[in-house]
Amino acid sequence: MTETTTKAEASDTPLVVGGREFRSRLIVGTGKYATNEVMVDALRASGTDCVTVAVRRVDLDRSKEEGILHHLDAAEFFLLPNTAGCYSADDAIRYARLARAAGFSDFLKLEVIGDETTLLPDVAATIEAARVLADEGFKVMAYTNDDLITALRLEDAGCAAVMPLASPIGSGLGVVNPYFIREIKRRLEVPVIVDAGVGTASDACITMEQGVDGVLMNTALAAADDPVAMATAMGLAVRAGRLAFRAGRMPSREIAVPSSPSKGMLD
Repeated sequence: MTETTTKAEASDTPLVVGGREFRSRLIVGTGKYATNEVMVDALRASGTDCVTVAVRRVDLDRSKEEGILHHLDAAEFFLLPNTAGCYSADDAIRYARLARAAGFSDFLKLEVIGDETTLLPDVAATIEAARVLADEGFKVMAYTNDDLITALRLEDAGCAAVMPLASPIGSGLGVVNPYFIREIKRRLEVPVIVDAGVGTASDACITMEQGVDGVLMNTALAAADDPVAMATAMGLAVRAGRLAFRAGRMPSREIAVPSSPSKGMLD
């Protein structure tokens, strides 16, 4: 890291969600890794300080060595429970309450899937669950599609953050509709964290260049040939994209413009 980069990053405001400050703008999932050891190595390489855990899919008994939670030090990583695998508002609400009863914080990544093929969210059920959970004191970070109206309604429902997808879960397609992502970020007051669809480092960088507050990813790391190397690349890409956004890019033009002055040229 250069001195210039260090100063530029130091002048940035931190990511704050629900009153909690996060050091990194990269949030990483814990599913699909070949081993728990590879998972932990990848998490550390990414630089993240917030990781998601699927309440419905993991053993909540932290004493079992084969379980994911046994390998995640709460002093090192902030554990963000999520409701992955839920297909109704009632299920999502039930598993959110289970997470809190199991000792997790009031933070929750809310996910209510509406279609098994595309894994796209059930918008109505997500908004319904968000209202109930926010009223119960949960700091809801809601996974949703890239629709502005849905994002606004989730904010109105009391969400602490809104998490529009870049593209379908696990697709690796990157940001399909950058305009919609930028408009959601422009219109919302709560943090906007892009969730799902990032496949490689350039996707992460382009996503952050839209001005969003952060990125959440899982499959892009776990399914890479070398998850630890990809995690390192993703951490750098998120930082680079954030810096590029704050720096302000040059205008795009359809004609060439000389990069050196035309005056004072030698004959």
